[in-house]
Amino acid sequence: MATPVLINRLITKESTKVPKIAVAALTGILLFGMFVVGYDQGQLAQALFTPMGIHLNQNQIMLIHEFNHDLRHAAGFPCH
Repeated sequence: MATPVLINRLITKESTKVPKIAVAALTGILLFGMFVVGYDQGQLAQALFTPMGIHLNQNQIMLIHEFNHDLRHAAGFPCH
């Protein structure tokens, strides 16, 4: 009596498609980050905090400004 032979075949499907929504989301995050670091200089943070009832004094505003300024240097943006 012959024994049956079972053959397992793996079928793989390779896809090189990148989800367009992921590319769009990452591009949006990149552009927003470039705006905040390269142009904004802390004004966006101040505009976001004020409507929430968080009023920043001049030292806190300068701290945010200096943080963004240092980010510009780290990212290689020319500034002064």
